[in-house]
Amino acid sequence: MREERNLSQGDIEKRTGLLRCYISRVENGHTVPSLETMERLAAALEIPLYALFYDGDQTPELQNLTQRKSAEELIMDVPTDRDSRFFQKVKRLIGHINDQDRRLLLYMAQKLANR
Repeated sequence: MREERNLSQGDIEKRTGLLRCYISRVENGHTVPSLETMERLAAALEIPLYALFYDGDQTPELQNLTQRKSAEELIMDVPTDRDSRFFQKVKRLIGHINDQDRRLLLYMAQKLANR
């Protein structure tokens, strides 16, 4: 893909901040880049990330993806036995931590939920 766009490894190095020798190792299959690195490479090549994994000419169909539930749907869901056991365990463990740690845990959970 790099060569198709008439880009050198030096061009990719400038666009991504990755070393030229690392880019060579990725291209030759000597190292496996992280997802973050793949995102940087895709951005440098000005292509969507999926194009690094897909050979077809058209955008692939997304299959077998579950629909995300809204907060209201999650609240209305009846928990399974497994869920009930998990929440009982969490409830028991939270009962053993001090108030300051409990507030910190709830703060972190709230921050994660907002993402």
